[in-house]
Amino acid sequence: MSDKHLSTQFDSELGDVSSRVMQMGGLVESQIHRAIYALSEFSVESANEVTAAESKVNAMEVEIDRELSSIIARRQPTARDLRLLIAISKATANLERVGDEAEKIARMVRSIIQSGSPRSLPSMELRVAADMASGQLRKALDAFARLDTATALAILKEDDLIDREFDGFVRKLITYMMEDPRTISPSLDLLFLAKAIERIGDHAKNIAELIIYIVKGADVRHSSMEQIESAVK
Repeated sequence: MSDKHLSTQFDSELGDVSSRVMQMGGLVESQIHRAIYALSEFSVESANEVTAAESKVNAMEVEIDRELSSIIARRQPTARDLRLLIAISKATANLERVGDEAEKIARMVRSIIQSGSPRSLPSMELRVAADMASGQLRKALDAFARLDTATALAILKEDDLIDREFDGFVRKLITYMMEDPRTISPSLDLLFLAKAIERIGDHAKNIAELIIYIVKGADVRHSSMEQIESAVK
């Protein structure tokens, strides 16, 4: 079998597994959107739909990792191809964790509804942070599909916006709890919910870092922005 034929087969396998990662990303994005809707409308039905999708997301992660292991064993890729396969595995793990966070949001929404006083708390203010986190994930997935380091860098630079939203929301919740101790229990649910949203943004950031790893061969985790910009250039 010619080297060209082997290369063509390898490219085809890479394309197939990359496509499945994008499908998984689409499912996880749908989970986030349903979770945000559940929060906005206090919809138990939407929250339950998020939970129902969790097993499918988990199964996709296992299937993709199994295929990646098979490709590595059969093709023994080197250099950039191996980095790509490793990064796909890590991206898949991040997507699975995003699904976990969406399910956590759904679970917290149900808890808030059951508390009997959901509309007395500033839950709608979380929509801004949730939309930002969802948007970051969409950009990260699009950039991953194109191996776009410029967009990846932009995502990393914007990461602190979600953190600032989270910090502001925490301060507001503390005020609510101090003014009315009866809001402590549902406020704590909202606090965990806000943290889940922040973590979705963190996973989008992780995927952006993986793009730079694939293209530049540089591991930019825990690096300063100056170091990351230098690696991308």
